[in-house]
Amino acid sequence: MKRWKKLGCLGVLLVLAAVSCTGTVLLAAATTRSQAGAGSGGTVDAAATGIQERMLAAYLTGASQISTHVPTCQGMRWQVLAGIARVESNHASGRIIGAGGDITPIITGPRLDGSGTGGNTTAIRDTDGGRWDNDPEYERAVGPFQFLPETFRAYGKDGNHDGTISPHNADDAAASAAVYLCGNGRNLGDRQQLRAAIHTYNRSWAYVDDVLSGIDRYDALGRTPHIPSGDISAVLQSALAQQGLPYSWGGGNAKGPSTGICCSPGGQDGRVVTGFDCSGLTLYAYAQAGITLPRTAAAQAGVGRRIPASAGFAALQPGDLVFYGYSPTADSTIHHVGLYLGDGKMINAPRPGKPVRIDPVTTMPDYAGGARVL
Repeated sequence: MKRWKKLGCLGVLLVLAAVSCTGTVLLAAATTRSQAGAGSGGTVDAAATGIQERMLAAYLTGASQISTHVPTCQGMRWQVLAGIARVESNHASGRIIGAGGDITPIITGPRLDGSGTGGNTTAIRDTDGGRWDNDPEYERAVGPFQFLPETFRAYGKDGNHDGTISPHNADDAAASAAVYLCGNGRNLGDRQQLRAAIHTYNRSWAYVDDVLSGIDRYDALGRTPHIPSGDISAVLQSALAQQGLPYSWGGGNAKGPSTGICCSPGGQDGRVVTGFDCSGLTLYAYAQAGITLPRTAAAQAGVGRRIPASAGFAALQPGDLVFYGYSPTADSTIHHVGLYLGDGKMINAPRPGKPVRIDPVTTMPDYAGGARVL
């Protein structure tokens, strides 16, 4: 920062004991939606935000994890992180962001040698041996959130749970920025506290106004639904914290993301991807509330109280499992499951090549009802 025919997951007859999620053929024609829900009806396309999907996923991941790192923080949301990153790096514009969040080529700011380049007139000597900024003599701000290396060492978090903390990883950088902005427990829903938090990021009121203009725009586009308390909260928050993790065919278990199996209809070898498929994600989320679900989407339809497709989406409540199948009345044909958030949205591990994210429940055409486990 400055101070600068359709296919099921493994097919309908697929090695029936394995997994069941989403077929690549079925979703190939589906509109790609962002991982952000609208506040009053409808959904927000990633294109509408001007943010590439993988960065938007990182902002959602960082915001959803704040209750773990700063439990007393209130009002942290993806829009706040997007507002900062818009000014600092234009959402890593021009860079490639890998499935795991790594950004290439890396983003570094001007050399802070006091020369005046980039507006810096105070020399800041190197503190990391050039580890993150490739400059062993002077500091440079690094990553999409433009942390100084010394600051990142103090606030850095492992946002994608891969065991490595790097300012050049979108998930790590977003989670770290969320922690920094929250401080000791700010309420970022309060305008004055939000302004104060942004001012600590860059002590310029012009900068604060610039960031706030972006936050206000993103706030107008959408926000994630309200999450109930209790066991339902534990389930939903656990799933939301996985946003941005890659889809892995057969991946995910009660302990978290894992490698999967070979191979999806589109050819993904889950054995080389650590993440979740659709039923792996729901299984993991419910395990955090002490509830054991079967491994496949079709089998999960037999747990709890079944909600028929004929009742429509309005019958769903936050925490319900959301099913998709070739026949809405035949559980054996179910090929995909999501976790309902409310407001017409679900947390979802869509398909190979797409990370865990928030989608509208209408993102797939063959709704097969739900199940209420809690």
